[in-house]
Amino acid sequence: MKTDIQIARETELKKIREIASSVGISEDDLIPFGHYMAKIPYQVIEEDKTKKSKLILVTAITPTRAGIGKTTTSVGLALGLQKLGKNAIPALREPSLGVCFGMKGGAAGGGYAQVLPMEDINLHFTGDFHAITSANNMISALVDNHQHFNRGEGKQLKNVLWRRVLDVNDRSLRSVVTGLGGFVNGKVSEAGFDITPASELMAILCLAKNREDLQERVGNIYLGYDYDNEPVYVKDLGIEGSIAVLMKDAIHPNLVQTTENSPAFIHGGPFANIAHGCNSVLATKMSMNYADYTITEAGFGADLGAEKFFNIKCRDAGLNPDLTVIVATSQALKLHGGVALEDIKEPSIEGLKAGLPNLKRHIENMKNFGQTVLVTFNKYAFDTDEEMHFVSNWCKEQGVEFAINNSFVEGGEGATELAQKVVDLIDTNPSGPLEFTYELTDSIETKLEKIAKEVYRADGIKLDNKARLQLNRIKRYGLDHLPVCIAKTQSSFTDNAKILNAPEGGYNIHFEELIINSGAGFIVARAGSIMRMPGLPKVPQANKIKFVDGEIEGLS
Repeated sequence: MKTDIQIARETELKKIREIASSVGISEDDLIPFGHYMAKIPYQVIEEDKTKKSKLILVTAITPTRAGIGKTTTSVGLALGLQKLGKNAIPALREPSLGVCFGMKGGAAGGGYAQVLPMEDINLHFTGDFHAITSANNMISALVDNHQHFNRGEGKQLKNVLWRRVLDVNDRSLRSVVTGLGGFVNGKVSEAGFDITPASELMAILCLAKNREDLQERVGNIYLGYDYDNEPVYVKDLGIEGSIAVLMKDAIHPNLVQTTENSPAFIHGGPFANIAHGCNSVLATKMSMNYADYTITEAGFGADLGAEKFFNIKCRDAGLNPDLTVIVATSQALKLHGGVALEDIKEPSIEGLKAGLPNLKRHIENMKNFGQTVLVTFNKYAFDTDEEMHFVSNWCKEQGVEFAINNSFVEGGEGATELAQKVVDLIDTNPSGPLEFTYELTDSIETKLEKIAKEVYRADGIKLDNKARLQLNRIKRYGLDHLPVCIAKTQSSFTDNAKILNAPEGGYNIHFEELIINSGAGFIVARAGSIMRMPGLPKVPQANKIKFVDGEIEGLS
């Protein structure tokens, strides 16, 4: 089997104006980035058109460390629908350099179900991440400048809670001290870095409706509190306009193409374990504007990405998916079934069977949101017919449709079974109105408890002292009407990455802090030991990326 980058390199790309023209996008509306990528101004979106598109969410069971293939499945499903003669466009997240050079490598799909040009998409793309990083750190610079020139005056922040960001995994930057070297270098302060996908500005980009909404949301960013313990927002410094200007182009969705030369939109890239895990509302609506079927994804397992997709993104944007597809792999099922990590590629019906409670939990959760569910088995070369038949029969017993996805090897042809079942389900049994886990009128504690009990099946929640102090501040500022965005390990329903499968009670979810993201419009609740600046593994993917005979190798 050829590598992802070999397949990408051998695919003959069409000029981006041809890709745009295939769905009715005028060349006059293109903002080209070379021959094969472009931004499309969000102003072309017509709300009436978006309502005619069928929206499909692709999510997954609790994944392995190597992921589970949601992007490959999303692209493959779009290709499969195209093979059936349907107008289908995926709306995906942008890859992070931290991931590409860290644990997983590239994030543009895989095999013959990729978005291209994958090297550009996986690296600097159209500069959206850099714009967010620069805008975020411009806020930090302007806050520090404000502190420097207002020493001894009541205008100063007593505590600056805004953090810098960088799109690189660097554990040494989680906690730093700035301003060393005397008065001219600013005020000595504790500070720290998060990774760019966890930035509130990333969330704002992904939830903003237009530039005006973007600027208003930036102005509502909470920076910290003053010596009277009153909140200080970006708008109090009068800098929201300049920050929004830095993101003036980043707000437009990006148009690229698949391995079969069909269009795909890619925009925004928050992680689901430390942020809300969805691509931008504008990219989703852009796809819905031009496609009869829109396929979007939500990061990691359904307990993280899908929960936030429904409770935050869909609620805020007024979206209602017609179907949810849950991706499962034999490796993930076996891992949850107690098979050792080094053996999960080996045949094991008993391991599969023991891991099925994890899949069942995710199915139940999606149905609780009012979703019609389809399970797709993302096929690998080592999977056996016996294993796939076993999972298929189990799904039939659960009353859930099942389909094999082999788009990694066969492209659209390998996803026609999946695509046909998607079409049939949407025609005969589409999802009903969304049923949210909590009401916005619920208290923050109640929202967290409902997610913990109904989605994670925990006994309840525990708030550390720091979180309780922050909760009091949230209530005092009148922000407890906001939804919650849980930052938690992606490897478990619990806040302990080592507890696999589908535990039922006997544990609580411990929240260490509650972070106000009033610009994005939610409260980030950090559970367990999850870090918003990841570290690198012992042997990062960066060790494999290099030039060979003038070509990039190692991106996958």
